[in-house]
Amino acid sequence: MIIKPRGTSDILPKDSPVWQKIEETARDTARIYGYGEIRFPTFESTELFARGVGDTTDVVQKEMYTFSDKDGRSMTLRPEGTACVVRSVIENGLAGEAMPLKLYYFTSCFRYEKPAAGRYREFYQFGTELFGAETPASDAQVISLADTLLNRLGIRSDLKINSIGCKACRPKYREALISYFKQYEDRLCDTCKGRLQTNPMRILDCKSPICKEIAANAPKVTDYLCPDCASHLEATKALLDGMGIKYEVDPGIVRGLDYYTKTVFEFIAPIDRDSKTDEIKRLTICAGGRYDGLVEEIGGPRLPGIGFAAGMDRLVAAMKFSGREVPASEAPAVYIAPLGQRASAAAQKLIYDLRQKGVYAECDIVGRSLKSQMKYADKTGAEYTVIIGDNEIDTGSAILKNMKTSEQCEIKLDNLYEVITKR
Repeated sequence: MIIKPRGTSDILPKDSPVWQKIEETARDTARIYGYGEIRFPTFESTELFARGVGDTTDVVQKEMYTFSDKDGRSMTLRPEGTACVVRSVIENGLAGEAMPLKLYYFTSCFRYEKPAAGRYREFYQFGTELFGAETPASDAQVISLADTLLNRLGIRSDLKINSIGCKACRPKYREALISYFKQYEDRLCDTCKGRLQTNPMRILDCKSPICKEIAANAPKVTDYLCPDCASHLEATKALLDGMGIKYEVDPGIVRGLDYYTKTVFEFIAPIDRDSKTDEIKRLTICAGGRYDGLVEEIGGPRLPGIGFAAGMDRLVAAMKFSGREVPASEAPAVYIAPLGQRASAAAQKLIYDLRQKGVYAECDIVGRSLKSQMKYADKTGAEYTVIIGDNEIDTGSAILKNMKTSEQCEIKLDNLYEVITKR
C-alpha cells in the first residue's frame, strides 16, 4: 500500500466544512478591510528565497525543498508567501499603483522540518500584505485585521508585539547579543553556536531548554531602539489601545525570517489539551511584521510593507478547541428513492433539475433495495424523502416525507422544487 509522505495530511470531507468556514470568514474579513486576492506559483527561483528570506535562516539553510529543472535552474517549492507576493508585485508593475496596495492569499507552503502537533511539511496559510505605508497606523490596521478574523472565528488568543529595530539601531543590539551569548557559547546547542556570528537574534527564538534558559537574561531589543523605532512602537501601541485591542510587549519575539524590521507580532492560542497531564498546548497561530527593505532587496523600488500569515491547520485546531460550533457537512435537501428501472431514470431527471436550481438532491445509483435506500437517506441527514415507482410516474404525484417530524403530504412532482424550498 502506498501511503502519504511524512509530514503531510489529508483533509477529508468530514473536515472540509470547518476549513471552508475559516476560508469564507478570512475572505470576508479581507474584503471589509479593502484587500484583493493574489495567487502565485507553487515553485519559484531559489534565489528569491535566498535573497528575500535570508540565506542565514533555518528555512533557507535546512528546510527548503530545492531541485534543478531540466535546464539546470535551481527551483524551490515556496516555503512562505511574502517573498512570492513581493516578486509578483515587482514583476507585474503593481509597485507603481496608487498606495496603499492591499493583497491577501491562500497558499500551501513546504518546509522540511520535524513534524509535530500543528506543524507539517506541507502546510496551508492565509496571508495578507500591505505595501506603501510605513506609519504606525498601517501596523495597527494590519494587526486589527488579524484580531478581527480571530474574533469572528471565536478563537480566544493573546497578542504579543515587539520591535526588532531597523538598520540604524540593530547593529548595536547585535553586538550586545554576541557579547552576552559569548559567555555561554560552550552551553549553546550546535545550531545556536552557528547563529552566534551569523544571526544572534535567532538564538532568542531557540526551542532548546538550555538556550531558552540562557536567552531569558539576554539584552532586550527594546533597550537598544533608536528614537524613530521607539516612537514608532509607542505610536502603534497607542493606536491598539485606542481600538481596545489587548496586547503584551514581548522582547523575545524576533520572528524567524531576516526581512523583518521594526514591528513584529504574534497571536498565540490554545489548540489542544494533553490527555495525560491536562496541560493546555498553546501555539502561535498567526504572526507577522514589517519588512520595509524587502522589495528593494528583491530588486524593486523602495516600498515599505507589512503583513502576516495565519496557519490554516492551527486555526482549525484552535477553532475546534475554543468550543465554537464547528460546521457539519451539508445534508441533502431531498432524497428520491426510486423503485424499478423506469423510476430510476425519472429520479435522475428530478435530481438533475433540482441541482440545476442549486438544490442539493440525491437518489440511489448503486442499486439498493427500498429499505436500504431509506436507511441511507437517514444516514445522509436528508431533510425530505420521496419514493417513486410506476404509479407515481403515471400520476405525476408522490408522498413527500419530512425525515425529522415524520409528517407526510402528497405533492405534484413538477412542484417538488417549490415545495421543498418554501418549507
